This record gives sequence, structure tokens and C-alpha cells, in this order.
Amino acid sequence: MIEVNGVCKRYGKDEVLGGVTFAVPQGSVLGLVGVNGAGKSTLLRILAGVMRADAGSVRYDGQEVFENTQVKRGLFFLPDEPYFAAGVTAADLCRLYAAFYPLDTAAYRGRAELFSLPQKKPVRNFSKGMRRQLFLSLALSCRPRWLLLDEAFDGLDAQSRLELRRELAQSCGEGGMTAVIASHSLRELSDICDRFALLGGGRVQSCGELAQLQEHTHKFTAAFAQGIAREALPFPCLTFESSGRLATFVARGDGAALRAAIEALGPLFVEEQPVDLEEFFIAETEGTNGPAARSEKGEKQRAGDGQSAAQGEKDDGRDGR
Repeated sequence: MIEVNGVCKRYGKDEVLGGVTFAVPQGSVLGLVGVNGAGKSTLLRILAGVMRADAGSVRYDGQEVFENTQVKRGLFFLPDEPYFAAGVTAADLCRLYAAFYPLDTAAYRGRAELFSLPQKKPVRNFSKGMRRQLFLSLALSCRPRWLLLDEAFDGLDAQSRLELRRELAQSCGEGGMTAVIASHSLRELSDICDRFALLGGGRVQSCGELAQLQEHTHKFTAAFAQGIAREALPFPCLTFESSGRLATFVARGDGAALRAAIEALGPLFVEEQPVDLEEFFIAETEGTNGPAARSEKGEKQRAGDGQSAAQGEKDDGRDGR
């Protein structure tokens, strides 16, 4: 289990994380979501133990992660822009990771062939998508106990995204791996995650199981003879859109009670559709400017991409550990 308790982090006068708390049971996949600048990348670096929190703790099966080599042997962190030395090839990286992880070379070769990754070509000459395919292939072939991914789907084509979802589902479902994934591809997170944590204002605004989220958050489309205004609905809406007679809205509560309240207004028809993580995220953040004015790029610049904390480990061949 991953336990995050009261984690705080500041860059100068700017508070990025102001007491983040959540837990991830073993074998789960948690989607870490939030607007740009919410602190997702900073939090992942703290979870990986390459950056020290100003306050709070991160524990893996009860053990603190920072400067704990025993925990880091089972931990793989893949940042948005992973480090690699100039001139290094995919084959070089495979040998490097195999020195520190129980890397399944046969599984790696299979993934490399699937993605047509040249093993003797310098990684610096790979496209962004190919680099992502390479590092994800290495990460999954290392069979970590805990996997942390920052923007897991960034740069991947549709087929690669599908393969990644399959691999993660298998590794976590059958292999017992636990994953925390930060991504802006919220619809894809909905397909692979069973839990979520929404960051905002330096704290966790909402978290829990996706099944419970879908049980208590409902999306309806209804048509009315004269149309309908948001204020006319007998319950508060998280989101509301209207075009002519048709209205679509998201509300929280008991699904049957919400539907009964809508039908009492005499609609021409009403139907319910499932709410995915992206719609929930939009509903939670609608009407605000987000919890931080900084962009994600600005946050990463302040964090220095974790280089000052992680460079020594990377130079020793311990990237992501």
C-alpha cells in the first residue's frame, strides 16, 4: 500500500502542495488528475523519493520512501521527460536497467519488436512517441512493485495507448503491481484506473473509487417542450448545457431520486448516460480558474525537473528509483 499523509511543498513563497493525503491499496491503479499547475509532477517526484517534502510522509508498506534503497528497489518512476545520456542506445538502456531491476529481457524484446524500436540507434534520434514506447517497455519489463507514471500517454499513437492499457491492466490485476498515473488523457485513465485523486489548491479535493464516483454522480439528457433553465431544476447541477429543447446536466445524489425529480417536470424524454472521469473533472472545476495560476511547465521549471535531487541517482544508473 502507498500512504501519503499531509505532504507539503513550497517553492519560495509559492505553496504547491499544502497537505496532500490519500492511500492506494496494493494492486490498484490510481489516476492523479488536476488542472495545469495543480502539483501533480511535484507530488510524483516526492512519491518517488527523488524530492523531499517540506512536511508530511510517503510510506510504501509502512516504510518511508526518501533515501530508502530497500523501498526503491521495488519502485519505478517514469517522469514526463526521462533522462538518458547522449549517445545511449535502447540496448544500452536495457543493460543498464537490468543491472538494478529484475528485468525480464524476453518480455522487453517482445515489446521492442511490437513497437519496432531499433536497439542500436541512439535514443536521442527517436521521436517523442518512440521514446515513450521505449521507456514504458522498460518500466513494465522491470516488473516493479510500484509504478509511477507522469503523462503516461503523451506522444503515443492510438495503438500504443491500447497496448499500454492492456499491459497495465494485466500487471496490476494479475501481477499485483500498484500504479499511480498522472495524465491529461482522462478518458483513458477511466479505462484503466479503479481509483482517482483530484488535486486542486494544493490539496486533494476529491478521491476514492471510480465505481463509487459513478454510483453517486449522474449525467442526464432530457428534452422539454419549452426548454428548461438551470434554475428550474429542483436540485443543484455540477454542469448544465442547454440547446433549444434539449438539456444535458450532471448532478450528484441518488440516481433514482434525481430521475424522479426530472420526470416530475414533464419532459418529452429523459435518459441517463454514464459519467466518466473527464466529465467529473470538468464538473468539479467548472466556473473556476483552477487551483493555481501557474502552468504545468512553470511548475516543472520550479522543480527543476527534480534534477538537483535525482541527478546523482540517474548518473549512477538508478533512473526512476
